[in-house]
Amino acid sequence: MKIDRIDLVHVAMPLIYPWRTAYGEDAEIHSILCRLESGSIHAWAESCPLAAPCYSPEHAEGLYLTARKWFAPTLLGQEIDSGEELQKRLAHFKGNQFAKALFDNAWWVLKSRIENQPLHKLWGATRSEIPVGDDFGIRDSIDDLLALIDESVRKRFPRIKLKFRPGWDVDMLAAVRAAFPDTTFHIDCNSGYRLSDRELFQKIDDFQLAMIEQPLAYDDLVDHAELQKVIQTPVCLDESLNSLRRAEQAIRLQSCRYANIKPARVGGLTNAVKMHDLFQQAGIPCWVGGMLESATGASLCVELAMLDNFTYPADIFPSSRYYREDLAETPLELTTSSDGVPSVEAIDRIPDPDPGRLQKMTIQSWSSTD
Repeated sequence: MKIDRIDLVHVAMPLIYPWRTAYGEDAEIHSILCRLESGSIHAWAESCPLAAPCYSPEHAEGLYLTARKWFAPTLLGQEIDSGEELQKRLAHFKGNQFAKALFDNAWWVLKSRIENQPLHKLWGATRSEIPVGDDFGIRDSIDDLLALIDESVRKRFPRIKLKFRPGWDVDMLAAVRAAFPDTTFHIDCNSGYRLSDRELFQKIDDFQLAMIEQPLAYDDLVDHAELQKVIQTPVCLDESLNSLRRAEQAIRLQSCRYANIKPARVGGLTNAVKMHDLFQQAGIPCWVGGMLESATGASLCVELAMLDNFTYPADIFPSSRYYREDLAETPLELTTSSDGVPSVEAIDRIPDPDPGRLQKMTIQSWSSTD
């Protein structure tokens, strides 16, 4: 398909409640949207690195500039017939996975519309519904957190993820486990600790967690392998898995027993599908994470999660969880599976952003027609 037109939009989406993690706090989510056009067909996609370079080295304003100045001119007017070809055209640019994902994701949505096939069908997925978990950032108090968990348990979420950082760690976890002895929990450290904290993680073994997500440095594989040797709880990698090469290294080093795959972090859906296959071959289960995207971006995560080796409930949430008004024209909603578990169904058409909301939330925009 020929890329006839490219539009880029940098948005700020206000959150209902601040998102607090080990790397900081966000009151609004900064994200970049891309519109690709080929002939009479267009497609929107999203990549959400957040406002500051704290989750990863990338951030929204930098992504927007990189996409506009370097990536869009590389792709505009070109015939691109596969995700692999798009990745090759951008390969000489080092890193910038979120920026590469922006165009890769949009290419896949465009292909889906041209072929009139949902993304999960293009990838050969056999499922049309998957379970989702619940997820809580750092709250104002442990009592606030316990009340939220109680509601999630009553709604039968199959697992709950808790943000974990110095000062909001073992005491919080002890209170949660005492109140909910049989619930499946895991913690997400967002790179907040170092290998010298191994004794802390050995104590955490007592809480019988499903996993510890990204306990050590965002770019580390070696120390995670060392930590996994001295603790019983499975280590899950997130930030460290930003390319297929690093996934191969993590498998070889035995750095993790679970893998969190976020399309934006790994350079797009092309790489995400390949990474899923790689971990499946290695016998390492995966799950899909998100970056608090609008429903336009989160719907891509839904489609990806339909693949077979995404066996742990996904981090996919209804729009109403974080936003009073979703940017997308169709908000994301959860369903309930036949056995009563919160779930999400496959999406036939990735929703465009709503024009009025897009205009209201836009910080800056660019079009190749300007």
